[in-house]
Amino acid sequence: MSRNREHEFSNLVREIRKEQVGNGPREITTRFIDTWAVSEMKGNLTNVEKFMITSPEGKRMVHEARTELVKKIYDCSEIRDKFEKLVHAKIIRVFSDINIEEDVAMTTFVFDRKLDDKLK
Repeated sequence: MSRNREHEFSNLVREIRKEQVGNGPREITTRFIDTWAVSEMKGNLTNVEKFMITSPEGKRMVHEARTELVKKIYDCSEIRDKFEKLVHAKIIRVFSDINIEEDVAMTTFVFDRKLDDKLK
């Protein structure tokens, strides 16, 4: 697949995050590697979350909320369908984590076939 498709994937991630969380990442880069789409996102935290992470308990709460929220977002069949339609492959699983201190999140989407195969 072309870099253009990776860019479209990044835009879809941003759109969904903005819709579901209230803001999208400031920067996002997606790379297709075999059956994986790996999205790195910078600038994810809201102003309220930035205030919350000034305490250890706040860091734990924001990390937990962010990772659980992302899992729930991608459990939605309507959202999964958007990604699957874009890359013409089925999502098998999604892994996600965020580094609160650096405000960098990574989400890895695992699909049922190579993403660089010709579209069918």
